[in-house]
Amino acid sequence: MPLPGTHNTIQLAIALDAARHELGIALLSLEGIVSFQEEDGLLLAYLPEQSWNPEKERAARAALQRLPGVAPAMEASFIAERNWNEEWEAHLKPIEISDRFLIAQKKGEAPKKPGQIVLTINPKMSFGTGYHETTRLMLRQLEEMDISRERIMDIGTGTGVLAIAARRLGNTQPILAFDNSSWAAENAAENIAENEASDIHIELLDAEEDLKSNLQQGYTLVLANINKNVIDRILPVIAQSAPGAAVLLSGILAWDEAWLKKLLKRLNYEAVRTIYEEEWLSALVRRSST
Repeated sequence: MPLPGTHNTIQLAIALDAARHELGIALLSLEGIVSFQEEDGLLLAYLPEQSWNPEKERAARAALQRLPGVAPAMEASFIAERNWNEEWEAHLKPIEISDRFLIAQKKGEAPKKPGQIVLTINPKMSFGTGYHETTRLMLRQLEEMDISRERIMDIGTGTGVLAIAARRLGNTQPILAFDNSSWAAENAAENIAENEASDIHIELLDAEEDLKSNLQQGYTLVLANINKNVIDRILPVIAQSAPGAAVLLSGILAWDEAWLKKLLKRLNYEAVRTIYEEEWLSALVRRSST
């Protein structure tokens, strides 16, 4: 179902010095808040009204607590009928992920290198634009893998970019991509249609409540670009319900790598390949053979 061009919006005004804007944006992005405006001493964040609830507020405040120094004050306010489609189209530009991938908002918008895959992604406030390091890390991991025969589950699909990329890389099996946000699920469906990526099933599901039953359908590769707290809760479920599946993770800060290693050891996983960009990491993990 196409999204309308205007939506009621929640604005979060965060009293944050400019030096901490980048990290603040990164941490809030992992909670599904992906539209920002930077001002002197102030970071403004925006999300759809229907996505704002006490749980989301607690998650946003907890994310800001992870910033170095004193946690900033945050005030939420309501904004009526802002046209986010035009906002995104005015500010987002094509971005080269690697020699293999280019993300653009419109078809034919940017020249590509020979052999380069262009992913047409219009985010409409969903996570997965290519502007965030974790999305880029996941895409770079996927391009190094042979995923042609993998049965893929994409948890927290956002814009659908990872599922679309998997299909464009030659995957031939059905893909399940889900999100707990109706906004994201609708946006992902639009992007999948725009990229003519067939046999990707979009579902409105919760990463924790609905995971176990879906894992029993025989998935061999799980994509999880989410956040540390959710990974901490769902990786044990994946280990129990789909022990043979590889898991490609991101949404983890580099300074949390020690935590990740402890979690992997406890669940008998090993990191096959870990890559980094700025303060973020992505790890491909599999159950250890020993």
